[in-house]
Amino acid sequence: MTVTSTSAPNSVPGESTVARLAGGQHGSYTGAGARADADTPDPSGKASAGALAGGAAGDAAASAASRSASTPPDRKAEFEINKLSKRLHRQVGQAITDYKMIDAGDKVMVCLSGGKDSFAMLDILLGLKLRAPVPFDIVAVNLDQKQPGFPAEVLPDYLRSRGVPFHIETRDTYSTVKRLIPEGKTMCSLCSRLRRGILYRVAGELGATKIALGHHRDDFLGTIFLNMFFGGKLKGMPPKLVSDDGRHTVIRPLAYVAETDLERWAEHRQFPIIPCSLCGSQENLQRVQIKQMLREWDHKFPGRIDNMHRAFANVVPSHLLDRQLFAFETLLPTGQPDDNGDRAFDEDESTCAPPAGSDAAIAISPVQLAWLGKDAASALG
Repeated sequence: MTVTSTSAPNSVPGESTVARLAGGQHGSYTGAGARADADTPDPSGKASAGALAGGAAGDAAASAASRSASTPPDRKAEFEINKLSKRLHRQVGQAITDYKMIDAGDKVMVCLSGGKDSFAMLDILLGLKLRAPVPFDIVAVNLDQKQPGFPAEVLPDYLRSRGVPFHIETRDTYSTVKRLIPEGKTMCSLCSRLRRGILYRVAGELGATKIALGHHRDDFLGTIFLNMFFGGKLKGMPPKLVSDDGRHTVIRPLAYVAETDLERWAEHRQFPIIPCSLCGSQENLQRVQIKQMLREWDHKFPGRIDNMHRAFANVVPSHLLDRQLFAFETLLPTGQPDDNGDRAFDEDESTCAPPAGSDAAIAISPVQLAWLGKDAASALG
């Protein structure tokens, strides 16, 4: 198993000044990489010659850029990106802490599909790695499924530019899925099973102790509704689980993150996103319909999605129907007060409170503070 490792600067070509400012303050590799590039002399001398030749034009452009940067719209955009960066890093750091996703010495295999979610997960984990209270390593893994038109060079080029060790696993699962699944039918079940088996094997070969997937808050809620509507189960996507063979730990660091925030971050960071021509191309999937429903709710009823997400982290088995979670058949009055007993009025002091990982003030433990870094106090303001 070959892992490609580079020591290239952690900068992204074409990134804006706002990106460098936001990234440099909150642990993104881009800020440090950009400064390192600026301080490194060009051994060929070509860059210096070009700078001298275009000195006047460069000064004029710099002056214009300076004036533009001082305008209120640009300051507002910078403020919003700064706020988004803090929120994303805080939410991921908090999820890692809450569910003990990463331990000292872990080798985290980040599954990179080429979509916005996995790009953002890798980007944020790289930032958190710089200030994490425990040392851990990251290796990015992409499964090249031989989709027609898949640009095989995009991900390796990006990962080299970020200095991230990576491995590209090539398996023609595309042909298998297209051959076995009739046209118009859902490909997700077979496609995900094939991917999962291959990635588990690769994780073992690479010596990875954790497998990081890019599912976010909205994926969790979408899965909940899918299982309720069509499966008769209250089951979502857990933030942490063990594989069915008992050999691998799977984590979802984006468990608290909203998809709309990931979309904004991907646009800001200009990730080289690669469209999926398998499951991601099926617009009539039930999951797509549920996603549209959740988006409509979020637009019409702000806070509803946050409260639903919070509800699944505050489950009261005695007030549900699952006999395996609560022994209803042995329930008898004892004459003593019971916290799980029925009340005339439920406490509603936190009914409208935002979920863990939202922008509201949150009680932070010392371990969480270590993950979030010295900027945590201002991020929680």
